[in-house]
Amino acid sequence: MRVNVDIDKCIGAGQCVHAAAEVFDQDDDTGLVVLLDEHPEARLRAKVETAARLCPTNAFSVED
Repeated sequence: MRVNVDIDKCIGAGQCVHAAAEVFDQDDDTGLVVLLDEHPEARLRAKVETAARLCPTNAFSVED
């Protein structure tokens, strides 16, 4: 699995961090998403997919 982030779409809502803190964080200065793991383990797939659904701006996508 690969996670792609479009930082220009991020508004800092933080839903991704709440859903998958192992994969996402927020920048302390801007509040925007920080991708911690571009290729997370398969066991995190459900969390990452939930994060994608919760993102209000569709700022990231998940590929196989």
